[in-house]
Amino acid sequence: MNNSTTVTISAAAAAAGAAIKRRKKLNQYQSLIPGLPDDIAQICLSHVQPSTLYSVCHSWRRLVYSSSFPCFLSVYSLLKPSQSEKNSVDFANFDPVSAKWTLLPPPPLNPPLRILLRHPSFISRHLPIQSVSVSGNFVLLAATTDPLLPALSNPLVFNPRTGKWSNGPQLATPRRWCAAGASHGVVYVASGVGSHYNPEVARSVEKWDMNRNNRNHIWEKMNCLKDGKFSREAIEAVGWRGKLCMVNVKGDAAKEGIIYDVESDTWQEMPEGMLMGWKGPAAAMEEEIIYTVDESKGALRKYDHRRDCWLDILENEMLKGARHMAAAGGRVCVVSGGGEGIVVVDVVAELPRLVVVETPVGFQVLDVHILPRISQLDSE
Repeated sequence: MNNSTTVTISAAAAAAGAAIKRRKKLNQYQSLIPGLPDDIAQICLSHVQPSTLYSVCHSWRRLVYSSSFPCFLSVYSLLKPSQSEKNSVDFANFDPVSAKWTLLPPPPLNPPLRILLRHPSFISRHLPIQSVSVSGNFVLLAATTDPLLPALSNPLVFNPRTGKWSNGPQLATPRRWCAAGASHGVVYVASGVGSHYNPEVARSVEKWDMNRNNRNHIWEKMNCLKDGKFSREAIEAVGWRGKLCMVNVKGDAAKEGIIYDVESDTWQEMPEGMLMGWKGPAAAMEEEIIYTVDESKGALRKYDHRRDCWLDILENEMLKGARHMAAAGGRVCVVSGGGEGIVVVDVVAELPRLVVVETPVGFQVLDVHILPRISQLDSE
């Protein structure tokens, strides 16, 4: 009798517990818009700014970060500790909707990636780390490791849609202080220095076509540069209208400019007006419009290819000393002097607007990219 009673009470308790769980699950569910099926509601809400949806309720916040919702752009950067001389680098993402910085997982390498930022031979500056944005991916291409050797034998690729790193194909010649860029989903490296200076490496060009989704993708050798004058610095090869544009020295110093036509695999001299106005970092919006910052004057400009001249957009103290920039989605992001913040300019507004994204406390920005937001994010 006691056993029967115990079994009956236990079964009743289990049934009651299951009912409570079902009620809780029903109570937790919130339709996106009461009275509308969720698929119809999502179509309606897709026309609302993600920042507005994020601030209203949890169900809309979850929607913003779901794989079915239109993906918004966010900022990706390389960070270093401000007060430390250690050669440590973190990969981070700034979400403009939640206004939060998140550290990305480090590349899963064994042994871990070791990047040299400081060396006694280069007291006044950081050793460069070169990366590009390609087809919505962050691609780390070149850096230096001890003792002043190329740190990467193959690219490291971070995909925001999966939140994971992967390895690109082995470079024919690992290098640093090279020209790095991308055009229409194809990555290019040119010139630079390998384990030591080699005139053949300083003239060489390789490309990796990321549009080819097969395991046999490799770096292909392309038509060489005429000389090794582009191996002195880490150089941005800016993808623009089917070409890669690059100059070998930043700022007001005497410089040379050259343009690579990716279709014909040929090199040509840079137009004089483009070269004369290229006085700092540069980036292209959707490979259609090139922007640059005059690092001494703090002036943001865009290139007019018809008149071969640069047009002023705005001038601001915060743009002085600019070192890196990126352009996408109608915004230009500029790493301010000292890496203490990222200046964001809305260049499609009738009157260009400027805001500053503060870096995480204790860090400096080394580079900046604009890519799709990370799919897997805690939206609570």
